[in-house]
Amino acid sequence: MADVIMTATAATPMAGAGAPPTAEAWKAAFDMAHPYPDFLARHATPDQRSRWDAFHGRVTLTAAQTKVLSSFVRKMPVLVLAGAWCGDCVNQCPIFAHFASAAPSIDLRFLDRDARPDIAAHLKVCGGQRVPVAAFFSEDFSPVLFYGDRTLAAYRAAASAQLGDSCASGATPPPADQIAAVTSDWLDQFERVHLILRLSARLRQLHGD
Repeated sequence: MADVIMTATAATPMAGAGAPPTAEAWKAAFDMAHPYPDFLARHATPDQRSRWDAFHGRVTLTAAQTKVLSSFVRKMPVLVLAGAWCGDCVNQCPIFAHFASAAPSIDLRFLDRDARPDIAAHLKVCGGQRVPVAAFFSEDFSPVLFYGDRTLAAYRAAASAQLGDSCASGATPPPADQIAAVTSDWLDQFERVHLILRLSARLRQLHGD
């Protein structure tokens, strides 16, 4: 996605939150965000919603991936900065919805980038406001990982198209093997965060195993 530079505005939940923002500020931002269906109902046009739904229907999890997700026990808040209009979001965010369905411990919320520039300003990638960006937190909202805007598999495909002999238009949905590769890339990040949380001595002392 093209970079759009945004700055925080005054009198917002993240204003004066510190650099980096506090756990309390991140929790306030998370509480403003929406579950997957509510995000689409609030921000997507009918045409955009049809694209999200179509891609959601193309995502499948293997038995092994479902087993990994179903083993998650530590609560994992995940705040996704996105845009219903964004092609990269269309081709990735529905994957997260599948993960959350398979792992009830994942508390998945979505926030529109343009509606909350104060929050988006803290989730830049390479100095620009790209989407999607997933912010992973512990259950007491200590940041664990910020990850976006494309996975390695998606960047390899983009580099092949844009730096090779041809340039893809982006209008054609990705092939099934690329969807599977991106799904695997994202699951690696979700599993990594879960293991960080699961093995945290601090969290085990506070919340038990």
